[in-house]
Amino acid sequence: MGSQALADLAISPIPGLWITGLASQYPPHLIQPEKLDDAAARFGHDLESPGLKKLLQVNRHTGIKTRSMVSTYQDGFATGSELPSIVEIDNYFRQVGVDLAAQACRKALRESGYGPEDITHTVAVTCTNEGNPGYDLLVARQLNLPHTIDRTLLHGVGCAGGLSILRTAGQLALAATYRQRPARVLCFACELCSPNIRREMHEAERCPDPADICIGGALFSDAAAAFVLCNEYAMMASSDTGSLKNDGPRGRRLFQLLEWGSATIPDTEDELGWYTEPLGRRAILSRNVPGYTKKAIRPMFEQLLPSYQAKAGTGTGTDLLQPDNFDWALHPGGGTIIEGAQQVLGLTGDQLRASREIYETRGNSSSPTVLAVLDELRRTGGRGRDHVVATSFGPGLMIEMAMLRRCRGEGEEEE
Repeated sequence: MGSQALADLAISPIPGLWITGLASQYPPHLIQPEKLDDAAARFGHDLESPGLKKLLQVNRHTGIKTRSMVSTYQDGFATGSELPSIVEIDNYFRQVGVDLAAQACRKALRESGYGPEDITHTVAVTCTNEGNPGYDLLVARQLNLPHTIDRTLLHGVGCAGGLSILRTAGQLALAATYRQRPARVLCFACELCSPNIRREMHEAERCPDPADICIGGALFSDAAAAFVLCNEYAMMASSDTGSLKNDGPRGRRLFQLLEWGSATIPDTEDELGWYTEPLGRRAILSRNVPGYTKKAIRPMFEQLLPSYQAKAGTGTGTDLLQPDNFDWALHPGGGTIIEGAQQVLGLTGDQLRASREIYETRGNSSSPTVLAVLDELRRTGGRGRDHVVATSFGPGLMIEMAMLRRCRGEGEEEE
C-alpha cells in the first residue's frame, strides 16, 4: 500500500475501526439464589422483617440461576460479624478487582495477537471504585504496559460503561487516524458488586415499607471484560513509525465498529444511581427503569440505522434493515428489560440468546456485562447474523448503543 492509500485512510467516510480481541473474565464462585437466604440467617438478620423478606422473595424470582462472585457467603471478604467499611471495600477492589481486570486484558491481548508493548491507549471504566490514581493505572502496571500510553478512565456511567468505553475508544482511534498514527486501544471494565450485598441486606431489614427497597442485592454480581480496538494504521504498521509489514495473526478482525450513539433520557436522573456511603454504596433502582429503557431503545436504533447501513453498504432509503436483521447484545439489567426490548423491537428469543444466557448464569455485573454478552454472542447460535447491535443503560438515565458488522473468516470460523 502506497503513501496515497495511507493518506486516504484519514478521510475515509467509513470508520476503519476493528475489535481484534475480546474477552470476559468471571470469578470462580457461582452462587445460587437460595444461598442469599442462608447468608441472611447466618448473619443474624430478621428474616421476617418486611423489607428483607421482600428482597429475599425478589431474589428467588429474578430468573438468575447463578451469580458470579469473588467470594462465597461462607468465607472470604465481607463474611465477618461486622459490615465492611467503604475503606475496606476500596482496598479489596484495588487488589482483587485489579487482578480480575488484568486477567480479562491478558485474554483480549492474546486473541488480538498484540503484546503490552504494542498498546497506545487504554480506556477503562468502573463504578465500584473511586481511587486516585485510578485502578486503570494499577492494571497497566500489572500488565507492564508502556508508561507512554494515553490513559482514560470513565466514571459515573454505571451499567452503560461497557459501551461508553467502546464509544470513547472509537473517538480516540479516529483522532489517531486523522493524525495518521496507529491506535491500539486496550479497553477494560471491572466491577465488584458482591461486597455491597451485606449493606443491601442491612438496609432492607431496616426498611419499613417493602415497596421502597432496592433490589440491587438480588441482581448484581462480579466480572471484568476487555477488548482491543484498532484503527487501520494499527492493522498495517509494525510500529508507531508507520512502517508496514504482514503481521500474520496479529490484528485479526472480529467486529468492525461502524456507528454508535449516546443519549440521556430527560428527567430520569433520580431513577438509577449508586452513591458512596460509610458502609458501602447506596443503590437506587426505580421500578420505572424498564419502562424508560423500553421507550428509548427503538428511537436510538432508528437514529443510527441509516448511517450504519450506508457504511455497511447494505442499501439506503426505504430499503432499510430491520431490528430482526441484527443479533442483539443487550445489557441484561433485569428480566423485564430483556422482555421489554424483545417486545418493542419484535425480536425472537434467538436474537437475545446471549443476553439471556449471561443473565441467567452470571447475573448483572454492571459495566462489563454487555461486553460479556457480545463475547458470548460470537460463540453461541451457530454462524449468527452479519449485523450486531450492542446496547446498554446507565445512571442518568443514559442509553449507549453501538452497531457492528461481523468480520467473517478471521475472528469467526464459517460453518
